[in-house]
Amino acid sequence: MSATRPAPAVSAAPAKLDKATIRLVVILLLGAIPSLLDTTIVNVAIDTIGRDLHVTVSEIQWVITGYLLSFGMVIPLSGWALARFGGRATWVFALVVFLAGSVLSGAAWNIGSLIGFRVLQGLGGGLLMPLLTTLLTQAAGGRQLGRLMATVSLPVAVVPVFGPVISGLVISNVSWRWIFYVNVPFCIVAIILAWRGLPARSAEQARDQAAGAARLDIAGLLLLCPALAALLYGLAQASTAAGFGQPRVIVPLAAGAVLLAAFVWHALRTAAVPLVDLRLFRHRGFTGASTLMFLAGLSIYGAMLLLPLYFQQDRGFSALAAGLLLVPQGVGSILPRTVVGRLTDRLGPRPVSIVGIMLAAAGTVPFALAGVHTSEWLLGAALVVRGAGLGAATIALMAGAFQGLSKPELPHASSATRIMQQVGGAFGAAVLVVILTSGAVHAAGPGGLSAAFDRTFWWSVGFTALALVPALLLPGRPVAAAAGPARAEAKASAQSG
Repeated sequence: MSATRPAPAVSAAPAKLDKATIRLVVILLLGAIPSLLDTTIVNVAIDTIGRDLHVTVSEIQWVITGYLLSFGMVIPLSGWALARFGGRATWVFALVVFLAGSVLSGAAWNIGSLIGFRVLQGLGGGLLMPLLTTLLTQAAGGRQLGRLMATVSLPVAVVPVFGPVISGLVISNVSWRWIFYVNVPFCIVAIILAWRGLPARSAEQARDQAAGAARLDIAGLLLLCPALAALLYGLAQASTAAGFGQPRVIVPLAAGAVLLAAFVWHALRTAAVPLVDLRLFRHRGFTGASTLMFLAGLSIYGAMLLLPLYFQQDRGFSALAAGLLLVPQGVGSILPRTVVGRLTDRLGPRPVSIVGIMLAAAGTVPFALAGVHTSEWLLGAALVVRGAGLGAATIALMAGAFQGLSKPELPHASSATRIMQQVGGAFGAAVLVVILTSGAVHAAGPGGLSAAFDRTFWWSVGFTALALVPALLLPGRPVAAAAGPARAEAKASAQSG
C-alpha cells in the first residue's frame, strides 16, 4: 500500500511557486531580457547602420550573422561552465561579456569593429539562455514544471516581439547606437542582483567537480562548435543567396554535417562526460521536445522575419508601424500563461502542446489568404491566436523536455534543446526567405509579391502543422506523477511518514 502513497504527496504540491523560486526567476529573467531583445531589435536598424557606416548589404549582414555564429558556438559550453565554475559565477560572467559587447558595439567606429564587438556580445548571449533554463529547472527539482515554464516563457515570447517597436522608436528619435546602449542599465542591475541573490556553487556541484565531471570535453568542443558555426553560416548564406544551390551554401552545410556526425560518434563512444550528452535522447519525452524545439525555432524565428517583411513590403507600412502591428502576437502569448501552466501540470505536456500547435497554425492561415484589402484588425486578431498557440506549445514542450531527468542531466538537456531551437530558427529563416524570393522572382504582375507572400505563409502553416508529429512523443500523463525528482522526493516523504 505504501507504493500508492507518492501520488497524493505530489498532487498536494502548492498551487503557486515558492518565494525562493520566484525570486530566482526575477533575477534571471532580468538578466535575460537584453539578450532576448537583441534577437529582433538590431534587424530593423540594419539599413540605417549600413547607410551611416557607408557599407554594402553583404557587409552589413555580418552584424547579424556574426552574432548568430558566436551565439550558437558557445551554447555547448554552458553545461561545462556551470559544473566547473558554478551558477552565480558563470551567470555574472556571461552578463559582463554581453554588457561589454553592447557598450563596444554602440561605440563602434567602422563595420569591422562593429562585427567584432557583436561577436563578443553573442558569446555572452549564447551562455545566458541555456543557463537560465538549467538554473531554474535545477531549483524547481522537477516540481510544477508547467507553472515554472509558463512564468519563464512569458518574456521569452513577448520581449522579442517588442524589439522592432523599440528599434523603430530609437532610430526615429536618436542614433542607432542606442539600440546597444539600451542594454546597459538592464545588465548593470542584473549583475548586482545576481551577485547578491544567486547561490554560490552547491555542495553537489563541488562533488561533481572533484569527481572529474567538470572536465572539458576538448574533442567534443573541437567537433561540435565548428559544426554549429558551419551550419549556421551556411543557413545564413542561404538567406542572402536566396537558394541552397550555391557553393557558399553547400560547402559550409556539408562541412557542418560531417563535423556533427563526427561529434555524435564521439559523444556516444567516449567514456568521459561529453560536451552534450546525446544519451538523453533515450528519453522519449526529451526526444519529442527537442524535435519540437527545432520546429518551434523554425516557426517562431522564421515567421519573426517573415511578418515584418510582409507588413513593410506588401502592405507598405513603416518599420515602426510594422513593429506595432506585431504587438498582438505578444499580447496573445501573454493571455493563456497561467491556465496553460496549470493544465500542463495536470494533464501533461502532450495534449497542451497539440492544442497550441493547432492554434498557431490556425492563426497563420489568414496571412496566407490575405489580400491587399484585408483588414489589419483581422490580421491582428489572427496574431493573437497565433501568439496564444505558440505560447501554449512552448510552455508544454519546455516542461516535457525536462520531465523525468536527473539534476546532472539538466545542463546537457538545456544545451541540446537550445541548440535545436537556434539551428531551427536559422533554418526556418533561410527556408522562408528562399521560398519568398523564389516566388517573387517567378511571379508576374502587380500582385506578384502578394502571391509570393501567400505561398510562403502556406509553407509556414505546413511547418507549424508538422510539429504535431513529435508532439505525440511528449508525455501524456500529468507532469507531477512522472517527474523523476518530484516523484522520488514524494516517495521518500511518504516512506518516512
